[in-house]
This record gives sequence, C-alpha cells and structure tokens, in this order.
Amino acid sequence: MGKKNAVYAQSGGVTSVINASAYGCIKAAQASGFIDAIYCGNDGINGVLEEKLIDVSRESPEAIEALRYTPSGAFGSARRKLQHVDEDRAHFERIVEVCDAHGIGYFFYNGGNDSMDTVKKLSDFAKASGYPLQVMGIPKTIDNDLPITDNSPGFGSVAKYNAVSMLEGSLDTESMHRDSTKVFVLETMGRHAGWIAAATGLATRSERDGPHLILLPEVPFDARKFLAAVEETVKRLGFCSVTVSEGARDAEGKFLSESGGTDAFGHVQLGGVGNTIQELVKGELKFKTHGAVLDYCQRSGRHVASAVDVAQAQACGERAVELAGEGMNGAMVTIQRDADDPYRWSLGHTDAGNIANQEKVLPPEYIREDGYHVTDAFRRYCLPLIEGEDYPPYREGLPAYVRMERPLVPAKLPAYEG
Repeated sequence: MGKKNAVYAQSGGVTSVINASAYGCIKAAQASGFIDAIYCGNDGINGVLEEKLIDVSRESPEAIEALRYTPSGAFGSARRKLQHVDEDRAHFERIVEVCDAHGIGYFFYNGGNDSMDTVKKLSDFAKASGYPLQVMGIPKTIDNDLPITDNSPGFGSVAKYNAVSMLEGSLDTESMHRDSTKVFVLETMGRHAGWIAAATGLATRSERDGPHLILLPEVPFDARKFLAAVEETVKRLGFCSVTVSEGARDAEGKFLSESGGTDAFGHVQLGGVGNTIQELVKGELKFKTHGAVLDYCQRSGRHVASAVDVAQAQACGERAVELAGEGMNGAMVTIQRDADDPYRWSLGHTDAGNIANQEKVLPPEYIREDGYHVTDAFRRYCLPLIEGEDYPPYREGLPAYVRMERPLVPAKLPAYEG
C-alpha cells in the first residue's frame, strides 16, 4: 500500500503547549515512512472545510523547530463543532471530499471534549461512507477535564502560571495591607471543573501564603460563610488572598457571573466573577480589594511553562502518528500515571467516544473539608505536573516566538459555501 497524506488541525481554546503537540505530530509524520505530505488546517477544521490546507513542507525548518516553544495556535484554531451527521451531513461529506481530492488518509485533531466528539463522528462517517480515513485525537485543554487520561496537555503549564501569579500577587498584597489593599482576588478559568483554581493552592506552603480561600465550581457558594472566612483571615493575618474559578456557582447551580451570551460550542459565556466577589467583600466588609483576571495570558504563558507539560504535549502528538501507523482509528492518546514519587508517566489510548462531551471534575478527596482549599492528595497529584522549566529562547529581552507563513496547497475543488 502506498503512502497517504495527512492533515493536522487545532481546535478550541489554545494553550501554551498545543504547538508542541503540533511539532510532535509533524515531525513524527515526516519520519513515519507511511505518510507522504503533512498538511495543516488553516484555522482548524475551518481550513479543511474551505480547502485551505497549509503546506508544511513550505514552512522553514527553523519555524517548525520553533513550534515547540511557541504558544497559542500557530496554524489557527476553531470553535466550530460538527453536529450530528443527520443535521450536518454536508460538512462531513465536504471533509471527505477534500481529503479524497488531496490524497489524505490520516486526520489528526488536537483538542478537548468537543473535539473528540468530532473525532468520533468523523471516523464513523468515513467508515460508513467507505472512505479510508483514519482519524486520531490528540488531547489538549487547560481545564484538565478530559476523562480517562490522567491529565491533559496544557493543564500543567496553566496550573504553574496561576500558582506563580497567586504567589506573587499575594506577596504584593501582604506587603501593602497595612495602609492599602486587604483582600486580593484572582479569577481563573474553569467553567465546570475547578482544576485551575485548585492549582493556585500549590502556592500555599505556610499559613501566610495565599491563596487563603479558593472558590471552586464543585462547592456551592455560600456568601455568609465566605464573608465570615474572609473577615477571620484578615483579622488573623491582616490580609486575605482569594482564588475564584469563573465557574463558581450558588446552591441552585447558577453561575455567580453570567454575561448572557453563548460561544460557538453553545457554552454559557462567563466573565467578571472576580469583580462580583470584590464588590461583595467591599460592600459587606468595607475592606479595600484588588483583583486580577489572567484570561488569555494564562493560556499562552509559555515563558513559565512546565517542562513536564511540554514533554507530554509533544509525546502525545508523536504517539498519535504511531497509533495511526498501527491501524488505530477513532481514538485519542491518553496519559497514564505510573508512579507519583518519583513521577513516571506513559502513553495509552482510548476510544474518542469515551472522551466526547464528558467532563472530569475535582473529586471530593482533592477538596479540603471546609470546601475552601485543596488537600495533600491534590498536591501529590498536581505538583509533578508543574515540575521543571523549559524556557523559550529570548531576543532583545522578549521570548523569540514564531509566526508561521501558512502557505496554502492549491485548491482542487469549488469554493465551499457551507
């Protein structure tokens, strides 16, 4: 059987290490012996639908090497979600048509929960239509909410970024609390799962270290109980540092802060919960507060990435190609924890249907009994994931990140209006 071409595409919110997965996939494909050309979807699956395929062979070797330490989605990501095949048949047919026109037999999709739904659906559709397309999922999400896999590439680095930010912000507050800010509030990402917010708890190594209180989506918010805890902490230490997840909600399950809109995946748009908490503290306790929202900065903070995270992201990209070579289809690469101390990990795989549209939340054993911090069990789980530094090269005092040229393969089909 002759060689086939492959396409790689990025999906969903980006991370500081998603391009390390792209690097691993591209380099493994080029060295595979069974893949001829490797293309990338320009702006994720949008580029596949629109037949805007990036010719990786025309990117400079230096740029490809720089992918490993460049954050964000170098080839462009997308929030487009393919619906059920009965509703979205035209999109599935178009993807197969584009793959057929360009001799593509392998599709590598780098994303999270919703993206693995696409991997499953596309794999099943190609089989049903008789087109020989192997679809493989490469895990990615800062939220760390993918089931089956021990952790997700992207989480270790965002956990490190947030823990460092809390450590430094809390020290700032401590130094100024006598005449200035008494309460510092750090808002993190995390819609339904509190993994990122919990990771800031790694910064707490003594009684004075923040965060002193962590507000998690898994623990219903009680305003009176929270305010009492803040007041007690300020009385005892002189200041209080608080982490709040964007997904924090009340006893009825309503998010503390909803913007009223939805994103392209249909998820409720969140934002401003840090301000909500600050206003509550100021209004009820009259303490001066200050807050920070890391937002996109935490997703692309490659300068403080975890070395473990970078290594795992790259390895997942490589392993997806290896599994495709072994005939695997409709599966996602997983990370397996083999030991805690010293930390050891290996790679496995699972059917993408086991990941699709599922969310892994913080288990009760990782949450302190009062609901306001993490346990030693969580620290044992999370600390290995933020270990090690893998600094990018610097030029003129700033990280020397790369921007890809994105040269396109000549189109062979009529323009797609779908």
